Amino acid sequence: MKRLKIFTGLFSLLAVLLFTACNKDVEQFPDITTGANPSPGLATALAANSNYSLYNAVVVKSGMSATLNDSTRTLTMFVPSNAAVKQAITALTGGTVPSGAPDANFLGFINSANFTQATAAGIVGYNVVPQKVDFAAIPAGFPNFQYPSLLNPAPQISALLRLTTFPSKTNGNFVNNAPVTSAAVNAGNGVMYETGALVAPPQRYLWDRINTDPQLTYLKAAIARADEGVAAAETLTGYLQNIGANFTVFAPTDAAFQATLTGLIYQSMVGQGAPAGNATLQQAQGLVTSAGVGIFHHPAVSGVLTPTNVKGIVVYHILGSRAFLNNLPTTQANFPTLLNGAVAAHPGVGLKVTMAGPMAAAATVKGAANATAANIAINPAPEPGGTSDQHYLNGVLHKIDQVLLPQAF
Repeated sequence: MKRLKIFTGLFSLLAVLLFTACNKDVEQFPDITTGANPSPGLATALAANSNYSLYNAVVVKSGMSATLNDSTRTLTMFVPSNAAVKQAITALTGGTVPSGAPDANFLGFINSANFTQATAAGIVGYNVVPQKVDFAAIPAGFPNFQYPSLLNPAPQISALLRLTTFPSKTNGNFVNNAPVTSAAVNAGNGVMYETGALVAPPQRYLWDRINTDPQLTYLKAAIARADEGVAAAETLTGYLQNIGANFTVFAPTDAAFQATLTGLIYQSMVGQGAPAGNATLQQAQGLVTSAGVGIFHHPAVSGVLTPTNVKGIVVYHILGSRAFLNNLPTTQANFPTLLNGAVAAHPGVGLKVTMAGPMAAAATVKGAANATAANIAINPAPEPGGTSDQHYLNGVLHKIDQVLLPQAF
């Protein structure tokens, strides 16, 4: 079979991709301190509110009560309600502690050896910002704002490293994708806000999800193809494991890749004289099916599915900022992707969300050359089952049902 002529001129411009926004150091912030305040601190205010009794037990377990009461600091604490803590523990235990269990059962789990002091400290540290957060002062629009937390993910690298949280007021007040459900409650050394869900710190990298998800094997293979001949320090695989990066990845599923590759190969075959119709379509499908993820090296297409061309496709699925679905506009608007580092004038991708109360009911991302927008699969539950708002150390991942096309083929 002749090599199939799928791609045209755009990707000749992609010999050098610019990733300066991706290759930055981990955020480093000193804690903010003030003069001592004699009023009760945040830990004391928390303990006095019965609606936060379960989270108060997490704070006590963490050993951070003194930090939260430190009158020389100014802090903001995001506090999940008892209902939110119960929901999180039920999910964490796989239902062993069911949602309708008595409070004593949830307290028993928090105080057990299965819920370690380090885990509690990680949760509490990630939900505390070492300054006062005023939602009225947060800039509106996209991308969202970010603040450092108290959680240091790698103290062996630097005592100043901090994971960041992402308060926003697009479509309501949120921290990451958790709705903020109260106004600020003042304490002597800061404020606290109630959240409708526990905001858990990320544990893994974007690459860890892509590398192990059985629905993302074509995306993994495409990234490997894009990285061929590239110095290790400049690979997409490396960027997706860089704790200093801040990405949003729209991840086409295997079914999406198979459909797109079949369509492109079919168009090319017809363009080279094959008869249009089911017979040629089935031939294209057979090529994709038989080759599997090896399609990127198949002799019929390897000359056009070059590392540069494939890199152009992959980076078109990545934003250089972190976007939870609640940060997206409710009217479709275009935003740049990493492809704009090489093709500055490209319109980027169109993003849109439909909200139902504080939750995203539907969301889409539109490629410039796609006839229709790709749907984001809505399920913000933790992995492995979650498909949207999947939060990682260096970004957010959303699964989509189409491959985004930056130009017509």
